[in-house]
Amino acid sequence: MYIRDIVTMKSPYREDFTIKGYSFGKGEKAACIMGPIRGNEIQQLYICSQLVKALKELEANNCISSNKEILVIPSMNHFSMNIGRRFWTMDNEDLNRKFPGNDYGQTTERIAHGIMEEIKYYSYGIQFASFYVSGEFIPHVRMMETGFQNTSLANLFGLPYVVVRKPRPVDTKTLNYNWQCDETAAFSVYTNINDEIDVASAKQAVAAVLRFLTRMGIVKYESHSGYISHVILEEDLANVHSNCAGIFRNLVKIGEEIRYHEPMGEIIDPYEGDVIETILAPTEGIIFFAHRDPLVNENDMVYRIIHRLHQ
Repeated sequence: MYIRDIVTMKSPYREDFTIKGYSFGKGEKAACIMGPIRGNEIQQLYICSQLVKALKELEANNCISSNKEILVIPSMNHFSMNIGRRFWTMDNEDLNRKFPGNDYGQTTERIAHGIMEEIKYYSYGIQFASFYVSGEFIPHVRMMETGFQNTSLANLFGLPYVVVRKPRPVDTKTLNYNWQCDETAAFSVYTNINDEIDVASAKQAVAAVLRFLTRMGIVKYESHSGYISHVILEEDLANVHSNCAGIFRNLVKIGEEIRYHEPMGEIIDPYEGDVIETILAPTEGIIFFAHRDPLVNENDMVYRIIHRLHQ
């Protein structure tokens, strides 16, 4: 293992901001694994730490394929993580909306540019990402529909689902989109939570990445075959929104099958304790995403449902 500085920026008030990379093997730039870009992605940081640990053991046992290099960048925004903020500490900007960056731009643009210059030459790119709404997901791989996406490769992670998303204008500034535009086969891996650690889900994510690297001939690792992934389009997911604000009580679990008009959750009056809304399933399917915060606002997205795959 070789540790090197990927990006270093001077700071007038505290220690220098340095993004470190952990390299395994030597030769062709085979795979780059990117950890948290946002400061609340604790689960993603934990997953990267476990991957670094696993890759150290594999390298020590000569299980990194010859002429292959793997780069792991465990964190891109640890300044924000240190103070518990999701976005960049100085100006509250989202680093994952700054790619491909600008070497003469704002701080966040310079960071994104420095990262992009280091990682754009890798054949495969894996990012541990988070959703913009707080909640729990079925673990899955997500890809942008750029014309360069390859769902067959995404299936090799062995996670339950592969989600393909049509990019909106704001998505053209994300890491996944720009990685693909540089002809890197880029994948965003989502586990069930972000701001706390779920050990079982983290183990599933580590196993999925090692499974993918094994199937691409980059490492030698004995793994279970995983799931036969179902490919779904994000636009085909049924979004369920709240009609009022209050205390949220969830009645279902992610991955659970739901029938039409079955109760999924309740919103409770925070002062009087009455149920002011029962959230009913608008379709028959599988719970893909569920809101998990104790409070909910009016018109928040509280569930996403996968329509039955045979329909």
